[in-house]
Amino acid sequence: MNLGARRMATAKSDDEAFEALFTAEYARVVGIANRVLADPHEAEDVAQEVFIDFHRLHSATAQYAPAWLHRAAAHASLNRLRGARRRLKREVAQAAEEGDRMLDPQKQLEVNEDRRQVRQALGRLAPKPAAALAMRASGLSYAEVAQALGVGIGQVGTLLRRAEAALRKEVTRGTSN
Repeated sequence: MNLGARRMATAKSDDEAFEALFTAEYARVVGIANRVLADPHEAEDVAQEVFIDFHRLHSATAQYAPAWLHRAAAHASLNRLRGARRRLKREVAQAAEEGDRMLDPQKQLEVNEDRRQVRQALGRLAPKPAAALAMRASGLSYAEVAQALGVGIGQVGTLLRRAEAALRKEVTRGTSN
């Protein structure tokens, strides 16, 4: 097999490996992003960016691929959350959509305000605790969270408890301002 044919075969197998990784992890990456952003379209944008970045920088056959994708989804989502302009646009769109489904406008207003306060508080947390909360709330197991954050599985429970306490403190601090 000449060098050109070998390169073509390698390129084809790399593409197949990336396609398999994409198929296996796309829903979870979107789920993590959507849990943070509460906007399915923006979550899909984040997922596309994460997969493009991964494909550009890493091999799809790397053992750390799922963990890298999960962590990148959480961080990219949190970065978007911190952008005030996007946050405002998302809240207005979500409020309008949920307002159509809810009958009690006062209750809906309270729910939207609570969600806004929690998301703002989440955006003020350090990246690691915020990512841990986002990944766990998206359904990842302790083992998957540990792998994504590069910590021992025994540390995840403590990390989550501390992150929840910090989030509670931030929400309280945000409501007292």
